Amino acid sequence: MDDGDIEGGGGGLEDEFPMKQSGRKYRPVVAHDPAVLEMSSIPPGSSSSNHQPSLKKITVGGSTQAKTNTNTDGVNDNGENGSEREHKLELFGFDSLVNILGLKSMTGEPVAAPSSPRDGEDVPISFDRDRPRPIDLKLGTMMGVFIPCLQNILGIIYYIRFSWIVGMAGIGESLVLVAFCGSCTFLTGISLSAIATNGAMKLNRIELNARVEIELTIIHGLAILDSDVFFCMVIRMLELFNAMFALMNESLMLEVGGGPYYLIGRALGPEIGVSIGLCFFLGNAVAGALYILGAVETFLKAVPAAGIFKETITKVNGTDIPHPIQSPSSHDLQIYGIVVTIILCFIVFGGVKMINRVAPAFLIPVLFSLFCIFIGIFLTKKDHPAVGITGLSLESFKENWSSDYQFTNNGGIPDPEGKVYWNFNALVGLFFPAVTGIMAGSNRSASLKDTQRSIPIGTLAATLTTTILYFVSVLFFGALATRDLLLTDRLLTATIAWPFPAIVYVGIILSTLGAALQSMTGAPRLLAAIANDDILPILNYFKVADGHEPHIATLFTAFLCVGCVVIGNLDLITPIVTMFLLLCYMGVNLSCFLLDLLDAPSWRPRWKIHHWSLSLLGALLCIVIMLLISWSFTVVSLALASLIYYYVSIKGKAGDWGDGFKSAYFQLALRSLRSLGANQVHPKNWYPIPLVFCRPWGKLPENVPCHPKLADFANCMKKKGRGMSIFVSILDGDYHELAEDAKEACKQLSTYIDYKSCEGVAEIVVAPNMSEGFRGIVQTMGLGNLKPNIVVMRYPEIWRRENLKEIPATFVGIINDCVVANKAVVIVKGLDEWPNEYQMQYGTIDLYWIVRDGGLMLLLSQLLRTKKSFENCKIQVFCIAEEDSDAEELKADVKKFLYDLRMQAEVIVISMKSWDAQIEGGSQQDDWLEPITAAQQRIASYLAESAQADGKPIVVNEQQVEKFLYTTLKLNSTILRYSRMAAVVLVSLPPPPVNQPAYFYMEYMDLLVENVPRLLIVRGYRRDVVTLFT
Repeated sequence: MDDGDIEGGGGGLEDEFPMKQSGRKYRPVVAHDPAVLEMSSIPPGSSSSNHQPSLKKITVGGSTQAKTNTNTDGVNDNGENGSEREHKLELFGFDSLVNILGLKSMTGEPVAAPSSPRDGEDVPISFDRDRPRPIDLKLGTMMGVFIPCLQNILGIIYYIRFSWIVGMAGIGESLVLVAFCGSCTFLTGISLSAIATNGAMKLNRIELNARVEIELTIIHGLAILDSDVFFCMVIRMLELFNAMFALMNESLMLEVGGGPYYLIGRALGPEIGVSIGLCFFLGNAVAGALYILGAVETFLKAVPAAGIFKETITKVNGTDIPHPIQSPSSHDLQIYGIVVTIILCFIVFGGVKMINRVAPAFLIPVLFSLFCIFIGIFLTKKDHPAVGITGLSLESFKENWSSDYQFTNNGGIPDPEGKVYWNFNALVGLFFPAVTGIMAGSNRSASLKDTQRSIPIGTLAATLTTTILYFVSVLFFGALATRDLLLTDRLLTATIAWPFPAIVYVGIILSTLGAALQSMTGAPRLLAAIANDDILPILNYFKVADGHEPHIATLFTAFLCVGCVVIGNLDLITPIVTMFLLLCYMGVNLSCFLLDLLDAPSWRPRWKIHHWSLSLLGALLCIVIMLLISWSFTVVSLALASLIYYYVSIKGKAGDWGDGFKSAYFQLALRSLRSLGANQVHPKNWYPIPLVFCRPWGKLPENVPCHPKLADFANCMKKKGRGMSIFVSILDGDYHELAEDAKEACKQLSTYIDYKSCEGVAEIVVAPNMSEGFRGIVQTMGLGNLKPNIVVMRYPEIWRRENLKEIPATFVGIINDCVVANKAVVIVKGLDEWPNEYQMQYGTIDLYWIVRDGGLMLLLSQLLRTKKSFENCKIQVFCIAEEDSDAEELKADVKKFLYDLRMQAEVIVISMKSWDAQIEGGSQQDDWLEPITAAQQRIASYLAESAQADGKPIVVNEQQVEKFLYTTLKLNSTILRYSRMAAVVLVSLPPPPVNQPAYFYMEYMDLLVENVPRLLIVRGYRRDVVTLFT
């Protein structure tokens, strides 16, 4: 037995033949910080197989299940050929692409491992490849797409309103009406064909077709199966029986997750998909009420005695007519409509088996009633079934060519005192549901032999067929009867039917009840599909598990149907359905327009007759029709869709469906990146792009990817949140060993960034050590002018306390790498005390502007003030003058410079002599000399240890070291004197001295930052970030 003999069972073999799995799996663990996910390994699963030697199970038309010993690795052990196949491509380490299991895994289908049964084992009885199988029964274009679309398009409007529309609009404008609405659906059909043929639709199928699954379970030794002839005859009969029922009931197969919601959502994104999907659900629910009212109205006109309330109208256009016209009362429509809705709801609650029993009664009467109507049209000249029917007459054709718009009552009967006025726009809203139903074919894609061919041909053929039918019907109805009869007899199709009207009455009632049943069955499943996508938490009540009925969604749909049935007027409900359907069609057209315009590499539909201009025209036609029907309805429906979109974007969970907007953003980003070029950005267009160094040093828990306050500080460097941050962390080790750990760490860091509401991306780099990793990052991170321009990291305050002797060399190496790469540097001291957006700060933002930095320090202070936490702070700029005589001139120049920069700040000038006076002549000279002495002792101790370790002393300029120590101490004492109560202090970063150990530089920096609670040490780069000019 070959592999193909056991795969007909669909998804039922997964449990019997589990595939071997390997690799690491991770599960989330809740930590103290909600932004952190701690990952841990789960042992890989194992495979097993069961064996039942005493039982054979034969499934016809169902899933073939057999429990047998199987090679779970998918290798045939019988013969040498299988062994050769196993080792031919061993070099590549993967299965061959011609392996059917590999191809199935690409499509996401459940795959069962092939088995190789041995002699003496029990095996499932399977059929030949050449023999047709009921489970694999696929439909062609005619039965799979054309007939279902034809049944959905031809509905209640054609039977009980179309002749009335011809009488009201006349033959000429009726032809325009049919062409207008038909062109809209035809263009939508082209867009639908392109999208539906661009790959398979991922679906959770709920088949409502009556497949006969007969399982024969036979114990070994049962004599009747010894006859091969008898067994084959039984199998053939069962296959034929199953195929007949499948063809009869295929029209009611629904697919949860497919249809317009799937197409629009995967093309325009979850927000638009859910908003239009919910509107389409409302349209389906209201359409159920439309069909129910149509069935009830037809029944009450066919059996007037069934009416509880009666309403008789005896005037038409102000003249008495011989026979009074009776129209059903709205109260009768309400009562019977509610009863029918409840009955259909019970049928839907009965499940698919209940629906299967009534399914075949819906398609055949529709086709037979159409045949009777057209036979009756040609025989009316002889029969004259009613007064006003002239047969196909040229005089009637001329009389009915022009329109006769007028007032009618609620029942549609012409009445000069009526409250409803009909014009072309109103008739568009009434007629448009008669051209809908083109989604029926795409909803059945899983049951088609050739989806790529059947959906476009079948859908467009059904659209053209019904449009031609409407054109012919307009001509026939216009030439068949007088205008008075066209306007008073809404069931003219039943009046002229051959041989008697009851056939059309039965056809209308069964057709409308079948359509209502489809709406009440499909709408809850559509709502359940939206809920199962887990985009909106409020829809969690409508979630259903696989294989279960959406009972809560069905109750909600029935409640909406009852609410619309209470209106009791089909003409008022029809525009509502039209609006929601037009929204859906507009979404399909916009989806194809966007995909055609972007032309992504994955956009390769097999249906080639499409263009973005046709899709755009279809979308514009949808909008025009909506506005023609009612601008108020249009505003309400668009507002409803917009509210749902806004709610989904605010409350919904993010989902990446590979939609067209992502492709649009990608192409827009590429185009913007190319337009920026590689030249330096003008200072007016300069934005800070911080490279946030997450864990260079410091003690953080292993499951915390970044210091919690680094994201708060990164947000402070952006104006109104605009800009991008790059959060980087380095893992020490070998890339091949830590690649998976780096991926999981990147996920954790991304989660942290999203939790902190910071616009940025996460990157994890694996390197032998931190210095090498940072050197690679600073050279390669970013693209073009979107490379990071500022390196942000915390100050290593713990290096001395924790005796981390490797930190000084790493710290100095990072600063030197930034200097070589021309990156600005911002080092944050006191990061633990950095305020979040809700902690208001008071006092000043003090800038100790010592060296030229391109205005970066000034710009950072202004960006800090744009944040709510620092908005009450004032800016003070401290400048250092070498001589007292230069102080006033320097102050005036800085004020003028700040004024030209549109920056408000107080300028304070400090002279070098005042520094010396504070130390040499101050009363606290001993206190200032104590840290100098301690630093000198530590430096001497470091030199002694280094000489002992290396065997040769380190030569340093002691005078220069002492000068640097005194300079940093002077600056620190000045900061403590003037800025002890400042909210934050910004000071220029001194460059690391050349030919001095990194340990010395850390001593200088420690003296500079000592006792300053919150300090930003800033170094600019070789360019201006602010400008004086417009």
